Amino acid sequence: MGLDVHLARVYDPPAPGDGYRVLVDRLWPRGISRERARLDEWARELAPSDGLRRWFGHDPARFDAFRDRYRAELVERREQVEALRRRASSGRVTLVYGARDREHNDAVVLAELLREG
Repeated sequence: MGLDVHLARVYDPPAPGDGYRVLVDRLWPRGISRERARLDEWARELAPSDGLRRWFGHDPARFDAFRDRYRAELVERREQVEALRRRASSGRVTLVYGARDREHNDAVVLAELLREG
């Protein structure tokens, strides 16, 4: 399918080629204004549940288990995932997140899921 899905940290400056920017965190990132974030959407409903987010605690050792649990939660949000997938099929979508770790976060898992189709 080749969806154009990219990832960006909310603390990095928005890039001109970001396309449709979607914040996929449940909590608004500290110290970031809405103007600075330059978001098109805040998809809180696609973020991991509070319980899962707290359990994971951004511990890379738990990432594989987090990925499995988060994907299971996203099954319940199929309509929202499909809407985002449709948007990505017609142009670049950038999933924006606040985590420091660029390799072990919810946006990485969501991007994988979107690209898989």
